[in-house]
This record gives sequence, structure tokens and C-alpha cells, in this order.
Amino acid sequence: MTAHPSEPPRGASPDTPDRAIETVFRIESPRLIAGVARVVRDVGIAEELAQDAMVAALEQWPRTGVPDNPGAWLMTTAKRRAIDLVRRRERYARKLAEMGRDLEVAPPHVDEPADPDDIDDDLLRLVFTACHPVLSAEARIALTLRLLGGLTTPEIARAMLVPEATVAQRVVRAKRTLAARGVPFEVPYGAEREARLGSVLEVIYLIFNEGYAATAGDDWLRPALCEDALRLARVLAGLMPREPEVHGLAALLELQASRSAARTGPKGEPVLLADQDRRHWNRPLIRRGFAALARAHSAAPGAAGPYALQAAIAACHANALSYEDTDWPRIVALYELLAARTPSPVIELNRAVAVSMASGPAEALHLVDALADESALKDYHLLPSVRGDLLLRLGRAAEARAEFERAAGLTRNERERELLLGRADGISPSGV
Repeated sequence: MTAHPSEPPRGASPDTPDRAIETVFRIESPRLIAGVARVVRDVGIAEELAQDAMVAALEQWPRTGVPDNPGAWLMTTAKRRAIDLVRRRERYARKLAEMGRDLEVAPPHVDEPADPDDIDDDLLRLVFTACHPVLSAEARIALTLRLLGGLTTPEIARAMLVPEATVAQRVVRAKRTLAARGVPFEVPYGAEREARLGSVLEVIYLIFNEGYAATAGDDWLRPALCEDALRLARVLAGLMPREPEVHGLAALLELQASRSAARTGPKGEPVLLADQDRRHWNRPLIRRGFAALARAHSAAPGAAGPYALQAAIAACHANALSYEDTDWPRIVALYELLAARTPSPVIELNRAVAVSMASGPAEALHLVDALADESALKDYHLLPSVRGDLLLRLGRAAEARAEFERAAGLTRNERERELLLGRADGISPSGV
């Protein structure tokens, strides 16, 4: 999914005859699946037909050369395979008639570029289908990475840190569920669209967050996942230019991704925001983030949604020359707006961090202690981590050390565990 015309796909060998075909397919596959799914109304069948088209390309292009418009070639081939499939299966007879009428009216040509508006509409339908709420969050992520990202099962398994068999089952079950529940291949409207858009944005943000701070494993930062999510957010913003929260999410991801190079040290160890070298922040991404945030505000003046508010917080960090120079009072105010919009103990914990910088650790410690009985934070390692930091700033060394050790025992990420244990070990009895 992260493949760009200038980048080789993951796992491809350089300078092989199949490399160009694989690159084209990786780039074109989401549009191809979306275009065929519009015809057959089944994402599973559409994916199979798209893969059949790639096999045909692997057989023909080494002999005939890559066509001028490889995407249109693949689309035409896939649709023709769809006709063959329908002809072989009686239960698809009705669809065959519909497709046959469409092709008679406008027979495709292998070099004829597809209508970009139609393709964009199809992509949007595919996004909403893959992220349908009837699927679990894990299934939505796997299916989105498969259909829109073009990732293989092993690639998704590596990305999500689960066995390949688990990913394969999730994808198969997701496609079966969509078919069994009769999920239409369409972009919903009205209240349903708003609800479904929330699911789409949630999936993209989950993918990004898993790459930005991995839940488990040996690596804290997993850039490929961040790039995948960022690309999806950009595509969605292009497809839905009037949706403020789509731009809000794009802005948030652009601004957070801008810090990626400074988030880890030479050996992959985490570097906290306060310690990051801001000269390594990616300025072009920051500019893109600010532009997306402006579009979000323009689309909904005075009514920023949760993603736009989080992007505004990220923008405060991007504007600051140092951690200490950050506009912490504004961040506190933004967190209060965010908490009012989407109440959450995690947001309250983040607000407490901002309060500690704006008003001091003592006031923030009261806020954190008030969260101690929140069931959602029972096993959340950042609660004792934040509390340990506040206690350390208040000179309560022994309590701070215990909190960092407790946080280290809760995290499942090895890099983060090392960081927290290092903070615990670095505390002297005097608290310095």
C-alpha cells in the first residue's frame, strides 16, 4: 500500500521482469478491485478477478510489453474475466445480463483510460465496504490493508504481529460476513454515512497508531504502517473534500508523522516528545498538516470535530521551538473541548499531562489520581508512567520509581519496557 511509482513494493526483487508488473498491480489493485466490485457487488469475487487479471499480465506483458495504460488493461481484463465467471455460473445470470448491456453500450478498449470520477466513486465504495461496522475492528483493519493497501497475507501478519493463519481467517470471514449480511457496495448517505464514516476514520487511525507506537513486539515505531494509514487518509481526503473530519484526520496524521524521524534513537529506542531533536521533524509534512487543518476548519467553521481538535493540539507542538515553549494553556483548552466532545479517560490522562506543564505537577497529580479507578485504564501502562513522571517532578523519588516499574510490567512493547525500566533505574534517592 505504501508503494509509489518511484518505490519498489515490499518483498520485490530489484531489476526482475516481473517487478514492473507487480509495481503496477500494487498501485492499481485498489481501484481495480473497486471497479470490479461495482459490477459483481462482492469484494471477495472482485479480489479474485483482480488477481486473475494480474496473472494474465504476468503471462502477456513480458512478451508484448507493458501497455500504455496498464490500469485500463487490467480493468478490462478483470471485467472480461467477470463475464466469463458469470457465464459459467448460473446463479450469476442476472449480473451477466447487466454487465453485458453495459459493455455493449460502451465496450472498453485496452488503452482507453478509465473515467477518473467513476473510479474515485468505486474506491469510495470500497473504503466504506471494507470498514463496515458489521466487521470487528481487527477484521476491518485486515480487510482494509488487503483490499486498499494491496498487502499480502504475510505482510499483514507482520504488520499486525499475528500469525498468517489468523490474518487469512480474518480476511476470509470478513468477506463471508459482508456477503452473508448483504452489505451493499455503496457509499451511504445521511445519518448512516456519518456513522459509517466514523468507522472508516477509526480504522485508518488505528492502523496509524499501531505504527506510531506499537502495542507489542520489539520495535516501537513501525513506519510502514504509518505510511499506509497516511496514504489512506490522503486518498480519503481527495475523495471526500467536503468532510471536515476527513481533513482533520489527514491533518492529525501528517503532523504526527512529521515527528517520526525524531521518535527513536540510533538503536531504535523511544525518544519522548520532550527530548526530541526538533530539527529532525519533517517540515514538508508539517506544512501539509497545517494545510489539511485549514481545510477542516474551512469545511466546518467553529465546529471542529475530534480529529480536527487533536490535529490542532499536534499543531501547537509543531509550532513550538521547544517542549517548554509549547503553548500548554491552549493545549489544555483544546483537550477540554475534546473531552466535552468525546469523553474518554485517555483524553483526561492526556489533559493531565498538559495541565502539569501549564499549571504544575501537583494540580495534574490530582487529575491523574482521580482516574485510578477507571476500569478502562486498569491495565493501561501510560497511567502509572504519567503518574511516575509527576511524582518525580514533585521529588517523591521512591513512589516515582515504583510507578515506572509498574508501567514497565504492563507494557507489551520491549522498547517501551526498556525505556520505563531505564527511567526507574535512573532515579536517585534524592529524586534527581
